Amino acid sequence: MTPARDAGPAQRAAHAPWWAYASLAASMTLVGSYVGLSKLLVAVFPVFLLAWLRFAIAAVAMFGWLGRGPADAPLDRHDRRLLFWESFLGNFLFSICMLFGIALTSAVAAGVIMAAIPAAVALLSRLFLGERIARRVAFGIACAIAGIALLALTRHPDAASAQAAAASATTGASRWLGNALLLGAVLCEASYVVIGKRLTARVSARRISAIVNLWGLALVTPFGAWAALSFDFPAVKPAMWGLLLFYALAASMVTVWLWMTGLKHVPAASAGVYSVMLPVSAAAVGVFVLGEPFGSAHAIAFALAIAGVVLATGRDAAPPP
Repeated sequence: MTPARDAGPAQRAAHAPWWAYASLAASMTLVGSYVGLSKLLVAVFPVFLLAWLRFAIAAVAMFGWLGRGPADAPLDRHDRRLLFWESFLGNFLFSICMLFGIALTSAVAAGVIMAAIPAAVALLSRLFLGERIARRVAFGIACAIAGIALLALTRHPDAASAQAAAASATTGASRWLGNALLLGAVLCEASYVVIGKRLTARVSARRISAIVNLWGLALVTPFGAWAALSFDFPAVKPAMWGLLLFYALAASMVTVWLWMTGLKHVPAASAGVYSVMLPVSAAAVGVFVLGEPFGSAHAIAFALAIAGVVLATGRDAAPPP
């Protein structure tokens, strides 16, 4: 006889309100869009300055969220430690890896690589929590790896002449480094998802967002202030300031609040499927806004990435208890 226990993830997901799923989908769509649009920002702002401005703008916007709400439990030492690591990995390191990575590669490439987040969550759960990886998840991980590998080996379509081939060889090393940094961002984001699920049981989504952002501001301030000393602020066009405002509020405030709000009501395994919106929106920005090429190799890599997300987060992905 199996002892009675709480409803499983599938049962809990069935009772989750519709707006929880809408929050998850909107969060990942916004993440993908600002990942793609940050390609424009890193061409204007140094990476550390961009990260510093992002956290500073969001800190002002979320100042009222810092206080403890009626539903929030008091923060103990364990909660504070989790909040620090949530920010260090999911905010600070993620921003640095993502911004440096997107500066060296394309928004389409970023979308394909960031689609590996559910696979990375499964791997980290195996390494640090001892959870078994189901066969379906293993296939999802393989698809994600295959998509990233194909993307890394894809040549730029302009490399037909000898001169273009030489330029492609020079930029090829940069793309490899950019892809590696984006892969680091994936691991940071996977850590953020795992830690965030623990935090939402005790702390409200608004307070998590505000505290995590404040830690990010503290961590990046020395680097951002140094970059600001030699930066020509008047040379920045108004449109870039507007894009920076969108990036700051979307990355630090809106997406975190939307994700934590949905994650509070939806099991992590079910929530992960909505990360499919990230590569879709990032690639759409790359192709339709930035005019990046999208050839057959990109299409195959993108299809493998989406398949990896679906397999790694499907209803049958979790191994039996």
